Amino acid sequence: MSLTRRMHVVQSDEQQTLMDISLKVAFASTDMKTVNQHFGSAKSFAIYAVNPDQAQFVEAAEFGMQKQDGNEDKLLAKFDLIHDCVAVYCQAAGASAVKQLVARGIQPVKVQENSPIEGLVKDLQVELKSGPSKWLARAIKQQTTGDDSRFDDMAEEEWDE
Repeated sequence: MSLTRRMHVVQSDEQQTLMDISLKVAFASTDMKTVNQHFGSAKSFAIYAVNPDQAQFVEAAEFGMQKQDGNEDKLLAKFDLIHDCVAVYCQAAGASAVKQLVARGIQPVKVQENSPIEGLVKDLQVELKSGPSKWLARAIKQQTTGDDSRFDDMAEEEWDE
């Protein structure tokens, strides 16, 4: 199933600056207020830019009706949509979807049904301020250093010439 509707929030210069220094996070949600969808069958996603001090709703995307049928073709459009997100919050995700998300550098986060997005964003901000968990620290490092970090790791290794 392909993307049927997508809305980007127009950013002012100040808001664009927020986007540049924030992590993008997706939430599987039909009402844009609560996480109430399984990743694979999600009808829509809300995407936020989040940093320790601010959060901004930046995008909503909608897919057609989807079933929890094991057909993984529908996942490709979702991966494309959230490709620059560090995490996706959902009620659940299948093992194959989790593996593919992690391989793309996107952390799946399972939450209880109808968890308020606003509360999850605030929790994420608290975590950013107090010291990120392992997955969040990795996501921050990936975003700030890109793929070049592998060269830093190699430079720290012992080499015999």
